[in-house]
Amino acid sequence: MTDSQAQDHLQPSEAAPLPFAAPFRQLTTDMPFNWLRKGWADFRSAPRQSLGYGTVIAVLSWIVTGIGIKVGSYWSALILLSGFVFVAPVLAMGLYSISRQLERGQQPSIARCLVEKRKAFGNVMVFALALLVLFLVWARAGSMVHVFFPDSGAMDPWKLVMFLAIGSAVGSIFALLTFVFSAFSLPMICDCQADAVTAIVTSVNAVLRNKRVMVVWALLIVALTAIGFVTALLGLAVTIPVLGHATWHAYRETIDASAWPANDS
Repeated sequence: MTDSQAQDHLQPSEAAPLPFAAPFRQLTTDMPFNWLRKGWADFRSAPRQSLGYGTVIAVLSWIVTGIGIKVGSYWSALILLSGFVFVAPVLAMGLYSISRQLERGQQPSIARCLVEKRKAFGNVMVFALALLVLFLVWARAGSMVHVFFPDSGAMDPWKLVMFLAIGSAVGSIFALLTFVFSAFSLPMICDCQADAVTAIVTSVNAVLRNKRVMVVWALLIVALTAIGFVTALLGLAVTIPVLGHATWHAYRETIDASAWPANDS
């Protein structure tokens, strides 16, 4: 056996295993503002596709609010609408795909978005199931808060303030978990062939190691989402797409997923 044959014989037949989590970069507190600027730039580069996604989200929010008021009360509507935070990351998958296409110099295409979603469907469903469990627990907690604020037919401003304060304190725990799990995981699933567990662990690791920066990012997300709510949900048609595009850039500047094969469409 020659030396080269011996070396070939010693080489492993299988590729080296992938790491349990993707490495991350250390961030600075000014970076979230740069992510928003890039998100706005993507929105302007693909206004039809982005605004289309945003309009769908706004309409869904109106429908949920209407159902809550019709079958329950104003309090029920607020509880259901606050659950928006649990489904927004999954709904934003198409926005990540649009930003990915723009990054590659491609003309954004909804059809290409659907192809990429189909490739990542299994992992997205695993993630969506985890968010569904969180939402159901939050809905149960919200209904317990609702017990202390029975519907009297008219919206009492003081009761509303108290309900929002207590509900926000309870909901912030679940919202924090959702943020930590989804900050970078879904963009990673959209970008490469990583499973849901790896993506979630990657997201949790990166968030916990960049706490101050991620607090700034979370506050910006809350502020823009609040703008969407106080504009009778109309503002969501713009703020959610911008946040979705910005989240893609946050992922690209934070996570190094080069070890995983790309989801080529």
